[in-house]
Amino acid sequence: MQKQRKQLIAWLFKVTQHIYTTYFKTNTPWNIKKEQLLEYSPSTFGYHLGLFLDSNGFELIPKVERHDAYHVITGYNSNEEDEIALQYLCYGNGKRSIYLFGVITIGTIILPEYWKYYLKSYRIGKSANMFYNLDYKRLLNTSISTLRGSIFVNLNY
Repeated sequence: MQKQRKQLIAWLFKVTQHIYTTYFKTNTPWNIKKEQLLEYSPSTFGYHLGLFLDSNGFELIPKVERHDAYHVITGYNSNEEDEIALQYLCYGNGKRSIYLFGVITIGTIILPEYWKYYLKSYRIGKSANMFYNLDYKRLLNTSISTLRGSIFVNLNY
């Protein structure tokens, strides 16, 4: 039963992602491919972003590149429960969007067994320095450990 619920979440992400990026996002796309990111020094955020994309078979999604940056900064995976938990973490950090509220609401209803994980993620976001609104494209050449350390100062992250 859980497998089917996770498949439903994955399908909802796939369908709503296109609608959200087409009709609601106005950000300028980065126009960067993962191969370019993998050319950065191995200690940089850009390189780690490239690794994340490569290991998951992804490319950056135009206008929402920041989302994959959140995965790299936080260490959250791309499975369904981590996608929902990541939105809780961002909510705790101060991010507000219709998409975020939708993911939190629908994700919690469909996968309620992860409630403790979601709450822990919210608390991590609340404790962290604000990161949801950083200009990650300008930080591609920054050390990944320095970046994480400046965001999760009091957490062993």
